[in-house]
Amino acid sequence: MLDWGRQLDSERVWVIEDVRNVSGSLERFLLDRGETIVRLPPRLMADLRRGARERGKSDPIDALAIARAALREGVDTLPTARLAGPELEIRLLGLHRERLVDSRTRLINELRWELHDLWPEWEIPGKALVHPKWQTKVTRRLQSAEPSVRVRIARDMIRRIRELTRTIGALREELAALVAQTAPQLLAETGIGVLLAAKFIGEIAGIDRFSSDAQLARPAGCAPIPRLIRADRPPPP
Repeated sequence: MLDWGRQLDSERVWVIEDVRNVSGSLERFLLDRGETIVRLPPRLMADLRRGARERGKSDPIDALAIARAALREGVDTLPTARLAGPELEIRLLGLHRERLVDSRTRLINELRWELHDLWPEWEIPGKALVHPKWQTKVTRRLQSAEPSVRVRIARDMIRRIRELTRTIGALREELAALVAQTAPQLLAETGIGVLLAAKFIGEIAGIDRFSSDAQLARPAGCAPIPRLIRADRPPPP
């Protein structure tokens, strides 16, 4: 889909029907690749669907209705999401760091079993192996252990874990500098650190496209769903 879109024009906009968090994964995929996305409220498509020449409902019919509605309303007037420059770098670095953290967690879980088989009496506190101090302690004990296949595998695991830990730390420092340059006001908020601020910058993709707190919450699927209130019925409690 992305290759097809890039063949059409060097300047393009992707219009996505705003179906809350359902369309979020597609939007994030496009944002990660520097694309521009416009969210179209479904209510703007109602008239076009009713007036469609083709009967029924299908993906091609919906896609055409979305495009026509966006052109009718004016693409420039609709909320636009785009990451460029430092914002895109923050998102890509944050995603890369998260992938490395996941890889390190898997390795640590496997290493724990290897260490348990080698020394069942050795109690290692939870989450201890993410800290360099404990990684050094494990490395030294493995270096002094009798050589075996299990010891060799554990040595390789701890070596990779230490490499990942250094890279993860370096990425955090790089993110700290970018976030401080791009959105220092976020870091000034109580409870928001570098990683959370980087997450906000990468996920929001331009705060100006949201006119209220509820609109900002909708892409995450945590905004309240409006209830239909009829004129002849009292509002729900």
